Amino acid sequence: MKKVLASIGIGNATVDTILERERVRPGETIGATVHVEGGDAEQTVERVDIDVETRFRGEEGYEDATVESFHLDGFTIQPGESTDHETEVAIPYATPLTRGDAEVWVDTDLEVSMAVDPEDKDRLEVVPTERMQAVFDAASDLGLSFRSADCEADPYGRYVGRRFFQEFEFRPSGGPFAGDLDELELVFDPSPESLTVYAEVDRNAGLLSEMAETDERKTSFALPDADSEAARDQLHQTIDRLV
Repeated sequence: MKKVLASIGIGNATVDTILERERVRPGETIGATVHVEGGDAEQTVERVDIDVETRFRGEEGYEDATVESFHLDGFTIQPGESTDHETEVAIPYATPLTRGDAEVWVDTDLEVSMAVDPEDKDRLEVVPTERMQAVFDAASDLGLSFRSADCEADPYGRYVGRRFFQEFEFRPSGGPFAGDLDELELVFDPSPESLTVYAEVDRNAGLLSEMAETDERKTSFALPDADSEAARDQLHQTIDRLV
């Protein structure tokens, strides 16, 4: 009877993942302990799925997306037994920063045959890599104020070849581009070796240019090092070339 009840989630095993820390950067690896408490009946866990997940805005509302998946081998948990399983969670370079509407979490799921799968969610705060921060600092130095960050569907893989991308929007509040620049949009594609920055400039070019969509220009550049001065020079040259 206890096995039957566990199969519908009553007296089922439970899982709780304890992360080494919740504040992370894309590309980092953090330690984790998967703590499992046995329920009222013996249960066989076929495997443990650990997913880094986020969400993005699509045409019909928000959708969840798995950025990366990891797996642990299965085991049998006895009634009332407690087990700890040590592992590591790699935070993919593709993980969005938790700015604007972006949310990121680690989802742990016990795959239990013929039963409701126990699940645990742990929120993450994802902060910029050093190269990304250099670009943010460069934008600020050039008088560009951060306005918003959005995770959006990218069905055609325009930027980074994934289902979605994260876009950061800036508006001039002063500096060398006040009056010429209406808006700057940046998309990051980080890797261990460098940071590729896709930039779209909306020029302050008047109503006719906006109607003809000739006020928008796009380009990209690579930033190999987390050098604030080099990032500022590169961003300045990029915007100057497009406006």
